[in-house]
Amino acid sequence: MPLEQSEAIILRSFNVGEQDKIVVFFSRDKGIMRGVAKGARKFGNRFGSSLEPMSFVKIFYYEKERKDLVTVSNCDIIESFFDIQKDLKANFTLSFFAELVEEFFPSRAKEDILFRLLVSILQAIKAGGDLNFLTAYFEAWFVKINGFLPNLKKCKKCHKDIIDIGWLSPKKDGIYCGHCATHRKEKIMPLQGSFLQWIKKNPPSEKGSLPFSATEIEAIRKILEEIIIFHLEKEPKTLQYLKSAV
Repeated sequence: MPLEQSEAIILRSFNVGEQDKIVVFFSRDKGIMRGVAKGARKFGNRFGSSLEPMSFVKIFYYEKERKDLVTVSNCDIIESFFDIQKDLKANFTLSFFAELVEEFFPSRAKEDILFRLLVSILQAIKAGGDLNFLTAYFEAWFVKINGFLPNLKKCKKCHKDIIDIGWLSPKKDGIYCGHCATHRKEKIMPLQGSFLQWIKKNPPSEKGSLPFSATEIEAIRKILEEIIIFHLEKEPKTLQYLKSAV
């Protein structure tokens, strides 16, 4: 069994047996993986705080044929985001990110763009960036990476440019203009399209003035979360907690 290693983000961990932990981690090289960290609950164990959720680590593990779980032998922290999770809303936000990654992506599917996105968002939050804005930034790119982001510029039916207000289609796969819309539940304003154009050209903001108001960010997040919920076919549990913390 050769020892393998990878940069990874710890998504979650939970106790198993009397001394061990099961660790779900997002590897830069191999996507989502699950492993057992033996002795991780023993006093003075070699893992320390490296298995805390959303730790950016270098993880060392062994694989066995026909075994779903790898054996995690060691874990070194590259960057910790533990302190920002002392804030309840930030804690729920990071748990929401972890749940989305685990729910939408199959095991062992490499997703380097998503990995780099998640690290950059975590670093921006740690540097004092606006939490709501960075959550919207993550949600927008997450929807885009998954191929769920609809075209907000043209009507899905008549293909004319949307100049003013549009309406999200029932299947969340496009928008209709005012003339073509029969389902008028989720309103799409021009600012949603402007936000999507902005994130394509700009990295996550840390500190400083924001290009969108708090009210506009809430409207953008509402649409993005409607799309996420539709494709997941349920509301993420952590999103429910996040809404309660607002």
